[in-house]
Amino acid sequence: MTGVNGDLTRLSLNQETIKQWSLPELAEGCVKAGVPGVGLWRAPVQEYGVEAAARLIRDAGLTVTSLCRGGFFTAIDPAGRAAALADNRAAVDEAATLGTDTLVLVSGGLPPGSRDLFAARERVADALAELAPYAADRGVRLAIEPLHPMYASDRCVVSTLAQALDLAERFPAEQVGVVVDTYHLWWDDAVATQITRAGAGGRLASFQLADWITPLPEGVLLGRGQLGDGAVDFRWFRERVDATGFTGPIEVEIFNPALWARNGAEVLAEVVDRYRTLVL
Repeated sequence: MTGVNGDLTRLSLNQETIKQWSLPELAEGCVKAGVPGVGLWRAPVQEYGVEAAARLIRDAGLTVTSLCRGGFFTAIDPAGRAAALADNRAAVDEAATLGTDTLVLVSGGLPPGSRDLFAARERVADALAELAPYAADRGVRLAIEPLHPMYASDRCVVSTLAQALDLAERFPAEQVGVVVDTYHLWWDDAVATQITRAGAGGRLASFQLADWITPLPEGVLLGRGQLGDGAVDFRWFRERVDATGFTGPIEVEIFNPALWARNGAEVLAEVVDRYRTLVL
């Protein structure tokens, strides 16, 4: 169901949105703000200790809505592909320990010297074929996240929701789903149709929010905007995701050094206010 009267029951705060917080600060801050979910990232969780992090979040009464990230499947050399598969099996195990059923995948960019996007996507499919059963046995679904086309060369050869679904639909829906992230998909005039397609197939695994601001900063990776600071119509996206029957978490995931330089509690209060105003 959709939130009513400012209801926060579906709201999740991705760890990177307030990167300046430690894991204990994240847990405490979310509890104080009434935010029931958190999205976690592997590096800080590993630094804290995966089992310790799972215990911390569980004891706080919070839910881990996703773990970022697995993926980077596009290496051509056998050693690189084997290393990627091993790392992704570890990511699946970490997700299971944390109690989340969603491992977000960033597929990987073009390998050095290659210009073949189609072959790179096929290597993503090959990796999914190996990993999906392993993840399913551990109660984890792989969630393919399409990234904005500006990342196609170096980070993610899956640029549209349609491309993500074309890959996911080769596998059972309970094993492989997709991520709808407003930052990456707001520009696509086919996104409404593809959200409907994803919902009809039971493929919607994660719904994430960040705004698109211009001009983009140098480096572009850290250019996501606070909700309401840019061009994205969040309520439009939420209504279309909800129309599919999706009732899962709505995760705010923003990479922005200006937010990281601020007081974390103030940033979270702003996120909550804008979620209520712009999303519900």
